[in-house]
Amino acid sequence: MANQKQPKQPLAEVFGFPVGDTSAAAHRHRTKRLCPFNNKVPNCTKDKAQNPLGVCSVFHDGEVVITCPIRFRQSWMIADDAAEFFFDPNATWTTLTEIRLKDADEGSAGNIDIVVCAYDKSGKVYDFGALEVQAVYISGNVRNPFEHYMESPEKNCKMDWTTEVNYPRPDYLSSSRKRLAPQLIFKGGIINAWGKKTAVALNKGFFNTLPKLPEVPKEKADIAWMGRV
Repeated sequence: MANQKQPKQPLAEVFGFPVGDTSAAAHRHRTKRLCPFNNKVPNCTKDKAQNPLGVCSVFHDGEVVITCPIRFRQSWMIADDAAEFFFDPNATWTTLTEIRLKDADEGSAGNIDIVVCAYDKSGKVYDFGALEVQAVYISGNVRNPFEHYMESPEKNCKMDWTTEVNYPRPDYLSSSRKRLAPQLIFKGGIINAWGKKTAVALNKGFFNTLPKLPEVPKEKADIAWMGRV
């Protein structure tokens, strides 16, 4: 039996726009499979480059849950917030994405999602911080409702998907235990050993499922959690 709060339509945003948006901009992004959130290329590349899964977020318990890490890059607000945590207010900074991190044995320790670098007037980098972005994994099948929606967005934006098998839902437990925690322990340990700070951008609903974390004043913190709706 479906959860009473479970919406009939599981998809919240597709190719950067709410599913019920009938504007020319929304139509253009759907037809050309574009990403408006600063992807490395103009198009959405989630899952498959040739047939991307353009779902940015889904509905769950009356809330919007971000399922694509690129969705967090809107207007680069997360970089602005991270820079405020990392540096002095007057710092000049820029971002680098997908920077490879090596361990003490020169082996790969994965990639830092976004490195925020502060630089001086001559362009020399004098400080940096690591910004990790964690979207939420989905249990169930989100491609099937996505493809059905894309057949006729205006007609199917109010589709009832509740009777279909594998109705998509956020899997917060896997997102934290299998992805976020190992990443922070491994990569975060290296960043911390360098005396640098880490910021984590994630969905507010996801953050609320984590164990209660101790809070300290900003100037004493090694890590900042930045929630996004």
